[in-house]
Formats: sequence, structure tokens, C-alpha cells
Amino acid sequence: MIPSPTPPGLRGYRMPAEWAPQSQVWMLWPERPDNWRLGAKPAQQAFVEVARAISRFTPVTLGVSAQQYRHARTCFGMDANVRVVELSSNDAWMRDVGPTFVRHGESGGLLGIDWQFNAWGGLHSGLYFPWDRDDEVADKIVSLTGTPGQRADFVLEGGAIHVDGEGTVLTTEECLLHPNRNPQLSKADIERRLCDWLGAEKVLWIPEGIFEDETDGHIDNMACFIRPGEIALAWTDDESDPQYARSQAALAALQGQTDACGRLLTVHKLPLPGPLYMTAEEAAGVDPDSSGMSRAAGDRLAGSYINFLISNGGIIMPAFDDPMDTVACACVQEWFPEHEVVMVPGREILLGGGNIHCITQQQP
Repeated sequence: MIPSPTPPGLRGYRMPAEWAPQSQVWMLWPERPDNWRLGAKPAQQAFVEVARAISRFTPVTLGVSAQQYRHARTCFGMDANVRVVELSSNDAWMRDVGPTFVRHGESGGLLGIDWQFNAWGGLHSGLYFPWDRDDEVADKIVSLTGTPGQRADFVLEGGAIHVDGEGTVLTTEECLLHPNRNPQLSKADIERRLCDWLGAEKVLWIPEGIFEDETDGHIDNMACFIRPGEIALAWTDDESDPQYARSQAALAALQGQTDACGRLLTVHKLPLPGPLYMTAEEAAGVDPDSSGMSRAAGDRLAGSYINFLISNGGIIMPAFDDPMDTVACACVQEWFPEHEVVMVPGREILLGGGNIHCITQQQP
């Protein structure tokens, strides 16, 4: 990791949009039995399906512990577009612990930002302890890629931000202003740091993310750019659903807003599945532990179709065996007519607290 007092955005770097060309996608292997049920076997199968779907469009590199390396390698057989490497971690949320890559505007060179990670809350309300291996993942990846890296001076997870590649950042107040991340920083301080590190000029804030999202409202489960000036927003018309007010507030915050280039925003509504809940059988398969995570029958799951990955010519999005699956797929296909939309089963990933976007991180 190369130390530098000047954030990359002030040195000519900018985070590309997710629809920009990608050289590979990074993932981690789920293993911990206090988060993933039945020894993580169902989750591992789900991760395999996600990796295989992505690998049709983009090479995938999967990090796995020494103990699980042979098993993970066997799961992919002769798939030459999925590379398995030994890379230890505390869990499998590559979006949040991996590097955020930014590209230099003149040289085209990449730099990997290594955000400080505290397991979504630190000792006060983090989801597990320790998280030391997770906090080393970004540094290890930039070393593996031969890419310069820079350690950030504040806590952030990759799932807490979306960018349009043209100077606009999208995020939630619920997450970035939560006192369990950077209590010493004001909203203005955080906004300045986002711009300085990501090479942006404007931050769009919405109040909250998805109801009962244990990440404190990550934007990548609630809303995302689908092209410059256009945003997809998780939506429900059910006024009795606690999510209804959150989606309404997000729409109100975005309507009438412009992006960094002065374009008036267009907001597209993407219906939510469910509501979805953890079953007694699913909860019973999780090993109880004192690390901080809680999994119980009847828990509402933060299911959202927004949690998809754009990767070169493909859109990889979760399916939940829900009537809204086909509706959501049709919406995304309409918004991305030049892409192939591939739905893969997402419930097992959702049971662990996230989905496809959360378990992946693209490299330009």
C-alpha cells in the first residue's frame, strides 16, 4: 500500500461507473457457520452459480481460505474463467472489504482504494468480531493485481456508494451519518471526502435504505444508477409496509435534483419482492455464536432486486422464487436493452445479509 497524503480524486483519479468495461470481478467464499446455514454449503452453491453467471461475461477471481481451497476449486471443475486463489477473510462480502478501483483520467492507470472497515459498526454494533482479515483483503488484492493502493482515512464500505462515472455519488444518510462509522465527521466532512477520494463533484443523499438492512441502509440495496442521469429505486405501493415511507422519502429526495453534469434526474421504480422472512428451518441451520450476528425465525429479510451487478454485457440479478421475479427482470431488461439479464437464486445469499452486488467487486 503506497502512502500518500493526497486523496486520489485530487490527483486525477475517478471511479468508473459499473457499466464501464471490466477486466475481472472479485468474490470471496462463504464459510462461517454462524452466518451461513448448514455449514455454508447452500450458500457456497449459490456463490458458485453467481460466479458462473458472471464468468460468461467477465473473468472471476474467488478468494478462499486454505482450509476450503480444494473444495472451492473442485466446485468449479474445468471452468477456466473462474480463478480460485488462497485469500483469507472473516466473511464473504467482497463489495465492502475489497478495493474500490479508480482510474486516472490522463494515464488510464488504476489505483485501489483501501477503505477502513469495521464490520458495519465496530465494537459498538458491528456484526462480528474480529474483522482483521476482512480489513486486509483490499491490500492483498491490490498486491495480487500489481495495482497501486491507497489506505483511506475514514471508514466506508463499497456497498455504501454508487457512482455514475461522471462526477456524481449516490448514498444514504442512514449509513454514512451513522455514529458507528465516523462519528468525528460531519455530513459536510463526509461529502468532501467522498468527492476527494472518488473523483466526484456532487453527492446525492437519500434518507434511508431498505427496511431491516443490517448494514445500516447501504445504497446498493436501495437505489443505483442505470446510466448517467437515471436511477433505479426499490419500490413498494403497499402503504402498510414499513418500506413504503422509506421509498417515498427517497423519491422525494431525488425528484427535482440534478447530477454533477446538471442533468435533471429520472427515477425508475423497481418493485420489491415479498416481504420475505427467515423460516424456522433456515434459522435452525445457523450455528449460534456470540460474535454479534443474530439469525432468528421470522426475521424480515432485506430482499431487493436492486442488488444486481452490471458486468460488461451482462446483468446478474437475484431471484427469490417470488411473483415479482419476472416483473423485476422485465424492468431491468427494458432499462438495459443491450445487456443480457441473468437471474440466479438469491435467497441463500440474502439469508446471510446481502446479495449479488454485496458479494462482488468489479475491477476496471
